Amino acid sequence: MVKGTSRRVIVVDSPDPKLFEQAIFIVKNDAFSQEGVTSQQVLGEACRIARSCAAPQTIPPPIWRRVPLWGWIAAAAAIAAAVMAAVL
Repeated sequence: MVKGTSRRVIVVDSPDPKLFEQAIFIVKNDAFSQEGVTSQQVLGEACRIARSCAAPQTIPPPIWRRVPLWGWIAAAAAIAAAVMAAVL
């Protein structure tokens, strides 16, 4: 708990309200002292971070689902041709 100091905070509504209501960012005291940094840029960065954290984290499908059907057909044809060549 912080007592006796004032802090600048940015409160961003959650892009995914199923889990979180808000994201609260505490801004560094020297954030606005840097040349060229505006409050709009800081707010935009906070919104970007909140959106990226709420983005669904997907697991890539297994390799056998990523290969299209024609790839499997071509592989099967190549294997059949190799077996036929070995037999004859």
